[in-house]
Amino acid sequence: MSFEVPEDCWYLDSHEWARRQGDTVQVGISEFAQDELGDVVFVELPAEGERLTRPDQFGVIESIKAVSDLYTPITGTVTATNDDLRDAPELVNEDPFGDGWMLEMEPDDHSTVADLLSPAEYRDQIE
Repeated sequence: MSFEVPEDCWYLDSHEWARRQGDTVQVGISEFAQDELGDVVFVELPAEGERLTRPDQFGVIESIKAVSDLYTPITGTVTATNDDLRDAPELVNEDPFGDGWMLEMEPDDHSTVADLLSPAEYRDQIE
């Protein structure tokens, strides 16, 4: 099976992605990760204003199969969380790189995004 791996994202080994959006970085989990998890039933996210340090845990995702930790791909401050996931966690399954995003962060250093896996490197990891 072939999974979507957008070229405008960078990836962690643990299947989180990061995408630069102007001054912020949007974070979520990959299509591969949500497929492995199965139907997502709950997502716990940090509060806005919380400071996160890579590669610390930033939340938890629960599916019908498992409970998994979520890890931050960059160091910075949470500027927004996807409140839609509270009532509709299935958005992570339906659109992991779009409506299923989890949080936005203001990074301490934008260049650290390049320390993550490139799309080609991530594709090699999951194939």
